[in-house]
Amino acid sequence: MSDTNKKYLKFGAAISVIVLTLAYLAYLGAQESKSYYVTIKELHTMGDTAYSRNLRVAGIVQPGSIKFDGPHADFVLVEDNNELNIHEKVRVVYKGSEPPPDTFKDNAQALAIGGYKRDGVFYANELQAKCASKYAPQPGAAPAQQPAAQPQAKGY
Repeated sequence: MSDTNKKYLKFGAAISVIVLTLAYLAYLGAQESKSYYVTIKELHTMGDTAYSRNLRVAGIVQPGSIKFDGPHADFVLVEDNNELNIHEKVRVVYKGSEPPPDTFKDNAQALAIGGYKRDGVFYANELQAKCASKYAPQPGAAPAQQPAAQPQAKGY
């Protein structure tokens, strides 16, 4: 084998190792950032798999359950199924880098992102909240008017 062929072989091997390493790191990053959306009822029935996954859990903030500690919060999320009169609950401890959003209050819809631990507590590092009353029409208010229909263009 000539010296030129040996150089090409070494160069090809080095490039292959670099490409394979980058592909493996990309795969690990994708696995790490993956999160599964589950209901509170599903969370309670997942078994041991719930403890090893990054999860998103949505529910309604139980009135009177919020306790603030600086930018952190401790509260209870409730999944209410009125048809069957089932009330699933999970305690959430939020310790994110930012304080909870302004819309985070009693009866708000909230999405906690983090992990569920064996102590039965969901530890969230991200929190999103939407206050349903903020988006509902005011009682006695007239419904929003639809914009007038525009005449359709002739196309020529």
